[in-house]
Amino acid sequence: MLDLRFILENRALVEENTRNRKMSADFDRLEQLAARRSALIQEVDNIRRRQNEIAELFRQKMEPEQRQHLSEEARELKPKVSALETELREIESAIREEQGKIPNLTHPDAPAGESDEQNRECRIVGDIPQFDFKPKDHVILGEELDLIDFDAGAKVTGQNFYFLKRDAVLLDFALAQYALHILIEDGFVPHITPDLARPEILEGTGYIPRGAETQIYSLSDHSLCLIATAEITLGGMYSNEIVPEDHLPMKLAGVSHCFRTEAGAHGRASRGLYRVHQFNKVEMFIYCTPEDSDNQHPHMVALEEKIFSGLGIPYRVVDCCTGDLGGPAYRKFDLEAWMPGRGDGGEWGEVTSASNCTDYQSRRLNIRYRPAGGKPRLVHTLNGTAVATSRAIIAVMENYQQKDGSILIPRALQGYMGKERILPV
Repeated sequence: MLDLRFILENRALVEENTRNRKMSADFDRLEQLAARRSALIQEVDNIRRRQNEIAELFRQKMEPEQRQHLSEEARELKPKVSALETELREIESAIREEQGKIPNLTHPDAPAGESDEQNRECRIVGDIPQFDFKPKDHVILGEELDLIDFDAGAKVTGQNFYFLKRDAVLLDFALAQYALHILIEDGFVPHITPDLARPEILEGTGYIPRGAETQIYSLSDHSLCLIATAEITLGGMYSNEIVPEDHLPMKLAGVSHCFRTEAGAHGRASRGLYRVHQFNKVEMFIYCTPEDSDNQHPHMVALEEKIFSGLGIPYRVVDCCTGDLGGPAYRKFDLEAWMPGRGDGGEWGEVTSASNCTDYQSRRLNIRYRPAGGKPRLVHTLNGTAVATSRAIIAVMENYQQKDGSILIPRALQGYMGKERILPV
């Protein structure tokens, strides 16, 4: 979250940024709460000071009547300070709740806009495939090659769940291994993270664990939530810790299942594997100094491009507009792969995102580093998708489909799968 003093001293700027990000917060209430908090702190300090004075006086010689008077005053002050501290805790909780509704600041070069339709196209890489037949989408290909079973997923669990079968299972694992090896070569430390996290960790990373707008599944009998991405668990690893400066940057790769309610997601664009409730992902997460995050961000995007260019899949890079950033991101770039079966004649579909969150998450999670000879400072955090296997499977199946009904396997994945082609059963 943003620093409270910064919010109050730059209210017009922060309020305008919040509107541009299509979010809302009650700034009047926040100011009132902050003013009450300051008054309470002053009252508590005054009472504590008087209690210390009384304690010091008790060490001195005095008349019995005077001692009795001080004792009565001390007894009266104790419940007063207790009541004030209770109110102070409630006020601070309310401030944090209101503060949490305010998004991060926005990079000055991020395009203004209300939705992903206003994202700025930066570049297109790769040639869009030309077919001498009408290409099929991955749902039809999955049925014909017996690779994906949506009906069984719906019967066992519900709509937007699925079974991967046969070579689709190998393809899922191959994509994860391929992406992991690229990250390890770049110095990322691989992790398999928990698939569950405490609500406070989700809140700290900027996710809403409960409420009408949540995309998170919560366990009813436990104070735990299923994670939507390993960003949550990797971001929570160092909560309430101070890391040495010479450990930075810390580059972590997280492998996890991801669970999302995807409430309100409908339509042909969400067909099949594109928008599902559960999928596998390899995530990048970086802790670094504030001076380094602007360098790490384009490097993270370059790694995403390396992964998809290595697969031979056409993609474009877009600079996300203000209305498509989400709360924690200062700036975000998406990779959109060409999906020939999407829409009428093919469309771009998002496959990765890379966000610089500056100190927005670290302030909420209290993650700091200690510069040599200096006071602790908040780290900067960045996150990015190396590969979300469900969407990458769409891109591979649709771009590499053949006229005879088979699917070629990208050269980069053939060693992991032990074959060059997926054939009809």
